[in-house]
Amino acid sequence: MALVTTKAIVLKSMRWGEADRILTFFSLRLGKIRGIARGARRMKSRFGGLLEPFSSINLTFFNKRNDNLGSISHVDSLESFSPLRESLDLIWAASRMAALVDGVTADRDSNPATYHTLVEGLRALVRTDDPPFVALLFQIHILSQSGFQPQVDRCASCGRDLGEHASRFSPSAGGRLCGTCDRGSWDYCLPMSQGSMAFLRQARRIPFARATRLRATGQVRREVENIVETYARSVVGKRLPEKDPLAAEPAAAPYGPPQKNVTAGQSGLHEHEFQSAIHNPQLIDP
Repeated sequence: MALVTTKAIVLKSMRWGEADRILTFFSLRLGKIRGIARGARRMKSRFGGLLEPFSSINLTFFNKRNDNLGSISHVDSLESFSPLRESLDLIWAASRMAALVDGVTADRDSNPATYHTLVEGLRALVRTDDPPFVALLFQIHILSQSGFQPQVDRCASCGRDLGEHASRFSPSAGGRLCGTCDRGSWDYCLPMSQGSMAFLRQARRIPFARATRLRATGQVRREVENIVETYARSVVGKRLPEKDPLAAEPAAAPYGPPQKNVTAGQSGLHEHEFQSAIHNPQLIDP
């Protein structure tokens, strides 16, 4: 049994026994790990409030051989991210981030890029006035870093080069489909315009800290949100946290060609701007 110290983010916590907690962390050194905090629920626990969800900590724990559950020895606070637990919108966005990281990562599989993106994502949430958009950008980056990058350049089924024309996105296949594969598929597919393709490419191309300066409105934002949400659910195997736990399932998009719906008079980038950006990417550089 070895004593290990690493920076970590608290992803989730559950009660165990009369006074303990079992916690899931994403750590810098070891990736996703789990540990038990003895007496963490007692009034005079030595852990205090340091193990709240989304907290950034310096974690010391006993790493048991052949056991995925370590024993937490000591915790020091790095960043509490307390504002993320004071607003429903921020709790929802941070919970989606934590749930996605938990869902797409394997135990004890180190991924420093994912750790740093998670820290940057939580910091961005504290500063933003648009938590859903930050959560959306975070999902795009984490899916790419974990090997689940959406395929937008070639058909996810046959590999054919699709060019820049509008098409449909298959969450189960993990990307766009050509016309032939789309017509022969029974999968639930979503419309994907040229603007949405350009936004996805740009969002994942630049570092997350700069990606938060991007903007998308109207059809582009609706399409990308639907695509990323449905694809993430397909990858994780369950829905990510909802703002309203009792919210009804969204209605399925009609099966048919994408409709043109350019929203004018709003801030941010519009459909025609993203179409131009396909050939002139600097238009949507931060």
